[in-house]
Amino acid sequence: MEIFRQLMLSFLSIATLIVMVHADSQSGFISIDCGLPENSGYMDKKTGINYTSDATFTETGVSYNISSEYNSNTLEQQFLNVRSFPDGTRNCYTIKPALENIKFLIRARFMYGNYDGRSKLPSFDLLLGADVWDSVELGNASTIVTKEIIHIPRSSYLYVCLVNTGSGTPFISSLEFRVLKNTTYRTQSGSLLLYLRLDLGSTTNETIRYGDDIYDRIWEPYNRPDWVTISTSSLVYPVMEYQQPSAVMSTAVTPSNGNDSLTFSWVTGDNTTQYYIYLHFAELQHDQMTKQTRQMYIYVSRTLWYTQPHVLNYLKTSIVYSTGPTYELEISINKTEESPLPPILNALEIYKVKDFLQLLTNQEDVDAIMNIKIKYGVTRSNWQGDPCTPKDYLWRGLNCSYDEYNPPRIILLNLSSSGLVGEIPPFISSLTMIESLDLSNNSFTGPVPSFLPQLPYLKVLNLAGNKLKGSVPAELIERRDNDFLTLSVDGNPDLCLSTSCTKEKNVVVPVLASIVAVSVLVAASSILWILKTRKEGTTWNNENIGPLQLKNRRFLYSEVVRITDNFERIIGRGGFGTVYHGNLDDTQVAVKMLSPSSVQGYKQFQAEVELLMRVHHKNLTTLVGYCDDGTHMGMIYEFMANGNLESHLLDEESSTADVLSWEGRLRIATETAEGLEYLHSGCKPPIIHRDVKPTNILLSEKFHAKIADFGLSRIFPVETGTHISTVIAGTPGYLDPEYYTSNRLTEKSDVYSFGVVLLQMISSKPAIEKSIDRTHIIQWVSFMLAKGDIKNVVDPRLQGDFSMNSVRKAIEVAMACVSQTTAKRPTMKQVVFDLNESLAIEMDRTTVGHEIESKESIESISCNLSSELPPLAK
Repeated sequence: MEIFRQLMLSFLSIATLIVMVHADSQSGFISIDCGLPENSGYMDKKTGINYTSDATFTETGVSYNISSEYNSNTLEQQFLNVRSFPDGTRNCYTIKPALENIKFLIRARFMYGNYDGRSKLPSFDLLLGADVWDSVELGNASTIVTKEIIHIPRSSYLYVCLVNTGSGTPFISSLEFRVLKNTTYRTQSGSLLLYLRLDLGSTTNETIRYGDDIYDRIWEPYNRPDWVTISTSSLVYPVMEYQQPSAVMSTAVTPSNGNDSLTFSWVTGDNTTQYYIYLHFAELQHDQMTKQTRQMYIYVSRTLWYTQPHVLNYLKTSIVYSTGPTYELEISINKTEESPLPPILNALEIYKVKDFLQLLTNQEDVDAIMNIKIKYGVTRSNWQGDPCTPKDYLWRGLNCSYDEYNPPRIILLNLSSSGLVGEIPPFISSLTMIESLDLSNNSFTGPVPSFLPQLPYLKVLNLAGNKLKGSVPAELIERRDNDFLTLSVDGNPDLCLSTSCTKEKNVVVPVLASIVAVSVLVAASSILWILKTRKEGTTWNNENIGPLQLKNRRFLYSEVVRITDNFERIIGRGGFGTVYHGNLDDTQVAVKMLSPSSVQGYKQFQAEVELLMRVHHKNLTTLVGYCDDGTHMGMIYEFMANGNLESHLLDEESSTADVLSWEGRLRIATETAEGLEYLHSGCKPPIIHRDVKPTNILLSEKFHAKIADFGLSRIFPVETGTHISTVIAGTPGYLDPEYYTSNRLTEKSDVYSFGVVLLQMISSKPAIEKSIDRTHIIQWVSFMLAKGDIKNVVDPRLQGDFSMNSVRKAIEVAMACVSQTTAKRPTMKQVVFDLNESLAIEMDRTTVGHEIESKESIESISCNLSSELPPLAK
């Protein structure tokens, strides 16, 4: 056994060496020395980290050196200079990492050093994206302030901005980005602000970072007089995901009295901030003769944190961390009665939850405007950070549309008199929501681009005062003549504004030839696709060829006006547009019209019509027809007399008589699950809804449930494997966290969203509380179950009129659905089976008229559902 152990240690030494070699490459590091001269860089003597100038990351600011009196041999080189921002309110660094949707440790550092000779300490705000990351307050001129956050960017660009709050000129010393594994430091929501990171029992009293730590975390030494330090000279092996440095894990502390607890306590000042705690353990003492093991219980806020004692292995790191947030920072580590050894702790990390609530500008719009900025060298002082958010810092010459659930879109771009030369930028074609475009009084040459008529919402186009040649596309002239477009082209001497231009005629033939060729290819591709889907046995109704080709279901806009009685009665509004009541012959219908400013747009309109034309199930909304008539687009559905589910769950003013019964809720949940099961299992290829939420569950006159709004749905080709990669889409609060962090979409993403909806049906609470702490319903239910308080999870308006066993079963289903790990979630088929079981229990109660509840059945849920609530030990 000893030989085997030595072999394993040798193997681990080799593995650790490989990891350290990888660390030397500084893979994923972005290290910026702010204020360093352009095109310069260096290797820091103390850490070996390669730093580069910030000149390519920001366009503003002034470089300064700190005063010589604050320079010392021990000071890291990145603090010798700063970049100061005396002009403008918001100044930003823009980073475009090589990897997207990756977890970063982001660190900004500040040392004033009296760089401006004023001996006046400033304070200012630090923004990440569109939200305040933190405030920067300095103790004195030599104080080094570090702001650190673990964050997954939601766009291709990272913006770190300094905001002048009127208390002095903002400045920065260094900015660092380190790639972490997405499986580390996970939260139920939000990012993680560093509260503290401690190396306990340090024998050198020095900070530890790269290259001891391959992630370049900074570990601060920490000791107390009532502790005893223990250490080892041997290599301590990390948890591979977290890669704790051996230099940190080779020291630890125990209480002076071996029978005492190791206790930690911090006064936080408020009870709304959420914290995540990470405890790092490694056994450093080994008695080959007695083989004694150290066993400990861990308490947080006087509550046992992990039901089993934590047992340590010699020279091998383990980590215990919270899978959900805590509100108090009181930690106690006690030895068990059987343990001959006192408690121990090697290192400790605590983070605060920081929610970034503001949505950043649509990624396609950002890419387009960034490409325009770079290619044409647009220099405007406030073209920094996100183009549309925060609204107070909207880029000059832009206007954007905003809505609560979707990223802002650029709807106006004014580049008039900007000194631009060359052809009109093709990147404008990606601004698909743009309504007003002003390119006047520049030096644009070449033809008027053919993509301009393809911008569906363009209402104002000003090309006056350029050097454009050729003819204006006929589609633009037609839209102008029909009063759909205000068009200005004056001041272009070689540009012809007429459909009868000779030059235009010369262009028509090749253009038509191209269109014909493309049409033939599209037709051929469509036929091949149909044959392929038939061969694969698709369950879709293929009675028609392509999307939007069912002539008998297509309505003219004039017919829609008649059906809705000139849009007299509004029955709903959403991101798509307005929903009107209508009558088609003797049948009531709901008519959803696409708003010109809708962020969902034509693609989602087309996707929903195509899907509902071909997919049919009793628990999916029935599409009666659609309108695609010029600029007027809409969908006509069967009328659902009782509206959407959310209006029945969250209506606090409803009387007791109007409250959905528990049996009624279970029927709605079961029918919704059956609709999702059909999409996942009954359709070939499967379909993922991507936006399951109460507003998308409609209720008929008899409260039968039907799933609606398929604009975000995606087909799941079986040949792609276990998932598809796609841009994040959906509604905050219902998004699968694994999909959110990895872009990997599976049917289990719908399962997670359904689990959130089921918790809402049980409790009648919103997915995210509209309060300062923005508590998610999963956190609240987990907290209640941890207390064993299952009864108060249920909507109090039900007044106890339900079977507790039925509720218990439903909560078990919901909590399984919202498991943080995809593999642990059930399929919708299993969900349907379990909900039918819960419904049967409730129906038995109402039939018999009473039930006997056992104490064991009520208590068991806290055991069954707490499997993911305590900290995880590795």
